[in-house]
Amino acid sequence: MAPAGTDGIKNPIMAQKPSIPKGTRDFSPAEMMRRQYIFDTVKRVFRSYGFAPLETPSMENLSTLLGKYGDEGDKLLFKILNSGDYAAGLSDEEVRQASKICEKGLRYDLTVPFARYVVQHQGELTFPFKRYQIQPVWRADRPQKGRYREFYQCDVDVIGTRSLLCEVELVEIVERVFKALGIRVALKMNNRKILYGIAEAIGHADKMMDITVAIDKLEKIGLDNVKAELLERGLTQEAVDRLQPILELSGDNRQKLNQLREVLSSSETGLKGIEEMETIFGHVERLGIDLKVELDLSLARGLNYYTGAIFEVKALDFAIGSICGGGRYDDLTGIFGMPNMSGVGISFGADRIYDVMTGLNLFPEEVNCTTRVLFTNLGEAEQAAVLPLLRGVRGEGIAAEIYPEAGKMKKQMEYANRRGIPYVVIVGSQELESGAATVKDMRSGEQRQVPFNAIVEAVR
Repeated sequence: MAPAGTDGIKNPIMAQKPSIPKGTRDFSPAEMMRRQYIFDTVKRVFRSYGFAPLETPSMENLSTLLGKYGDEGDKLLFKILNSGDYAAGLSDEEVRQASKICEKGLRYDLTVPFARYVVQHQGELTFPFKRYQIQPVWRADRPQKGRYREFYQCDVDVIGTRSLLCEVELVEIVERVFKALGIRVALKMNNRKILYGIAEAIGHADKMMDITVAIDKLEKIGLDNVKAELLERGLTQEAVDRLQPILELSGDNRQKLNQLREVLSSSETGLKGIEEMETIFGHVERLGIDLKVELDLSLARGLNYYTGAIFEVKALDFAIGSICGGGRYDDLTGIFGMPNMSGVGISFGADRIYDVMTGLNLFPEEVNCTTRVLFTNLGEAEQAAVLPLLRGVRGEGIAAEIYPEAGKMKKQMEYANRRGIPYVVIVGSQELESGAATVKDMRSGEQRQVPFNAIVEAVR
């Protein structure tokens, strides 16, 4: 016989197995504490260089996003259908036309929305405009280790100046962020003007985008596969043969640039890129920046909008893709009707940084602790004495809680252990008589008697 009220029909909602889309994740409180540690560290460095916070909507008009990321990037845009009743008055044919029912998309990065914001609010801004932005972005990519469909970027950009001091400042920011997080990294740099000069030198300036998309995969697929892809993209065998020794130039940054100067002697654009990199590397050397900064001619950053210096950061002690990247864009705002507004920025991939720090066990122990002090609850009289003490501790900015129900000491101690709470303040009948609580350090097991008016200092 069926249970009352069911009529023998199973509830499909009750039977559904809970799940989330591939490439997305839930974050537990412990994970969020570690992620917040990364965000707080990054924000602290950004603010020390005069950058102000900004947020933009998760969705943008598709007209804002399309055409900014190249063919490869545009294919990864998540498009959003209009509201459910939008199609009510449309014919079947109109419904089939995606442009009629899909006008918005989830942002692919934070840079294009930033450029849109600058143009839309240009009358309210003071230039150069320096902003940082920490928000999620979405890409319809194939999920794999270190690659997600929803992930956070921590962007820092300055727009409204062509000064190369901005690039130098970004190198410093990379140094300070990863030093604060304890991650050893290498910063790889190149220049899109140099890449254009290389395309000119091998006789295929018209194939600039094809060349950059292919050589950007060098580290992933190897030189032979890159050469094969370039041939598929229409380059001649002679051009590919001329490109190979350029990609294999050796020596320090200065030596590579000197060799490039000879190779690109006929390219005005290429020589300008070399000059820019010499200026940046010169400042980096004079500042004594404690960071491995390397000219990498295979670095291309496939996004269409980069026009000058480009950056990519790799962790030295953990196998994962780039954990930070960016570059100079001279006219990204031009597509929104505000030409000649040069900017430069860099984006820290919070999710990959998290994976590196977890893999290398770099998070400080205290990051995992949400509550510093637990007050036991051993009865009504004890509660009455503990609540003012708890209020006083919290008033000093110390995270504290009371076990919500009166119960056995063993159960409350187990709770503190499982939560990783470092201090337990015990107030029982003996403590009430003496006016001194028992403070237990859960890490060492040490216990001591502390007068009620000295508990704040004991657990600070």
